[in-house]
Amino acid sequence: MQTASSHVLAKLVGDIARTDGEHTVQIPTLMLYRRSAATDPVPCIYGLGLGITVQGNKRVTLGDEIFEYGPGQSLVTSVDLPVVSYVTRANLDEPYLGLRLELDARLIAQLAAEMDFTAPLKVATSRALSIVTLDDSLLDALIRLIQLLDEPQLIPLVAPLIQQEIVVRLLKGEHGPSLRHMVAVGSPSHQVAKVLSWLKQNYKEEVTMDDLATKAHMSPSTFRQHFRVVTGMSPLQYLKNLRLQDARQLMLNEDIDASSAAVRVGYESASQFSREYTRLFGAPPVRDIKRMRLAS
Repeated sequence: MQTASSHVLAKLVGDIARTDGEHTVQIPTLMLYRRSAATDPVPCIYGLGLGITVQGNKRVTLGDEIFEYGPGQSLVTSVDLPVVSYVTRANLDEPYLGLRLELDARLIAQLAAEMDFTAPLKVATSRALSIVTLDDSLLDALIRLIQLLDEPQLIPLVAPLIQQEIVVRLLKGEHGPSLRHMVAVGSPSHQVAKVLSWLKQNYKEEVTMDDLATKAHMSPSTFRQHFRVVTGMSPLQYLKNLRLQDARQLMLNEDIDASSAAVRVGYESASQFSREYTRLFGAPPVRDIKRMRLAS
């Protein structure tokens, strides 16, 4: 059941996002979305951030898991995750409306260290994606953040304060354990998060499971176990996703061919690249890029 605040947020987002697509605003970490029809599944990377479905419904798959979320729910990803995302309910009369706010890992770590929590954090591994009910206080902060767009001269001073409040409320709420696990130095989730950060910068390199486990200060079997809990997939699957996502962007933005893109992201075999690309994106590279350009 939608509250009065939910309707306010829907109107604010709808008034800005008047056409289908992604809408950037003067707050760089904030993105608004509108879709007038259900969409096909789209593989993408969800970075550290907060996602809200304001109107309509969305489905996100992570590995073998399926997550559904709609109005009144919030989604947080605490590390970069390769997911498949798609809108499942939208039409012209009631389009899908959503927003995504990037979060700052250093700010989360700083605030988590300063805050008092009623329950100590258990030493365990936490999934890096969580969906919980959107509480009224967080909803109010998001409304104030978007309303700030009407006062652009105040954005540099006030937006960071509201975003800090949002992080505090996330840490205090049901998303808190997942976020705290990722910044708790020495925890298995934090060690995996450090490896994920390294992979994001070095995924083109040839890397072995033993190398990654060493970076996490774990045995290979323990590392695999914790990695799968955090990301929903194996290290090899994660690495493939990073490479294929980057190759897709290279072909789309730099107009290079599939063979060149494959080499650029670390593939030695063009045929293997084509097979894995088709498996992930549902079409061979040339056809997929043509489809994306026609859709844009």
